[in-house]
Amino acid sequence: MSAETSRVALVTGAGQGIGRGVALQLAADGFCVVINDIVADPSNTESGAYEVKKTIEGAGGRAEVHRADVASAADRQAMMDFVAEELGRLDLLVNNAGVAPKERTDILKAGEESFDRVMSVNLKGPYFLTQRAADRMIQWKRAGKVGHPRIVFITSISAYASSPSRGEYCVSKAGLSMAAKLYADRLAEFGIPVLEIRPGIIRTPMTSVVKDKYDKLIEEGLLPIKRWGEPEDVARVVSAFARGDLDYCTGQAIEVGGGFGIRRL
Repeated sequence: MSAETSRVALVTGAGQGIGRGVALQLAADGFCVVINDIVADPSNTESGAYEVKKTIEGAGGRAEVHRADVASAADRQAMMDFVAEELGRLDLLVNNAGVAPKERTDILKAGEESFDRVMSVNLKGPYFLTQRAADRMIQWKRAGKVGHPRIVFITSISAYASSPSRGEYCVSKAGLSMAAKLYADRLAEFGIPVLEIRPGIIRTPMTSVVKDKYDKLIEEGLLPIKRWGEPEDVARVVSAFARGDLDYCTGQAIEVGGGFGIRRL
């Protein structure tokens, strides 16, 4: 499978959790997947980015790993240079990388250090990575190297659901939701659809620290569909968008939350 004949997808934060699920699904769909993560150890094929690469290649797919911190401007530039030089095209960008606060702290006591860290990774990083990716996509589309480039923003139900003990996370996801709308508006003239996907309570390493809390809430009826979401639930929506099934939905948010957003009496 060569870059000339296969579509290329860049998935940030793809070493675990939702990003891993998305990368595996896109590889199964025939994409050459660029697996980005802030940690990428070639000697570790049991977990992380190189485990994802090993799994994809073991199933007959193609994957490349590029270590980068999306919060770093230099890393973002290097990542786009890697895609351009090694693969020569980008058909799909999935902005998935994100972090939670290291400690949940009451908004009345939370400090600026945590706020800055979360906003840099969750909002500033994807905002400016998309800027660079969109520029390349426009050039490559005009040159006939890509036919239908697309961009996904993975946000969260925290874009609208209040959690005062992790306010910085909620604000970062609310901002990312607007970023998706802004890019959808700006890129429509170039035929580049942009979709926001809002995961709910998804079983990942990030949510493992609050498993007991959410087990109880789900059992008590927090969600109409009484189960945890899985990375594959999110990945299937990305897959549908990558196929072109949802292009006319540009600028919209699709919630993958088991019905969390339904207002009930």
